[in-house]
Amino acid sequence: MNIPYTGVHNAAYKGNRAEAPDDLIPQFALIREVMDSLGIPNIGAQGFEADDCIGTLAKYYTEETDMNVMVLTGDHDMLQLINDRTSIIIMKKGHGNYMVYNPETLMAEKQLTPRQVIDMKGLMGDASDNYPGVRGIGEKTALKLVQEYGSIEGILSNMDKLTPSVRNKIENDLDMLHLSRKLAEIHCAVPVACALDICELRLDPDMVMDKFEQLEMKSLGSWMGVAIG
Repeated sequence: MNIPYTGVHNAAYKGNRAEAPDDLIPQFALIREVMDSLGIPNIGAQGFEADDCIGTLAKYYTEETDMNVMVLTGDHDMLQLINDRTSIIIMKKGHGNYMVYNPETLMAEKQLTPRQVIDMKGLMGDASDNYPGVRGIGEKTALKLVQEYGSIEGILSNMDKLTPSVRNKIENDLDMLHLSRKLAEIHCAVPVACALDICELRLDPDMVMDKFEQLEMKSLGSWMGVAIG
């Protein structure tokens, strides 16, 4: 797989986010060990967001191999990746409760196109990703504006139709609006690759049991043994 890299990513800006708690960091390596024991590949690129890596792989497999892609996640930012060949499965509260989004279901539930998801995030910002959007504009206002005017460009072309309060907020944070939209967009040209032949789930019962016994999770290991035995 040869994916061109544009050099555009948001690690520098998002790098101002709080560091992970000290007691969490060692668990990252442990998670990788468990995934290795299950034969699940760990894909990533230093300095890039996970959603950019996922977006890159989704784009590659839908465009270059003519496959359909389904992404299971709890991250609503991923909705911008939706197209005729990419569906996003959002996990909801409750076991086995989820929603499959495609262009039709996204429009039916949220009255948004995938591209408008980015414009919404540009307006409302995302505290978890450390970009503020337009101060004072929350999700409800952002959704209303995007639905009514179609895009950030449409909003800026109709400033005279906005309430004085909303107009002043946008004018005062115009630079941050454009930066936030840029940061909200998932970039699909990250230098990552994943061969399909390493993704087929083939569990090794002995390896799985050994790892779960090391972690003193024998009951879960036993259940896994029954499931794959």
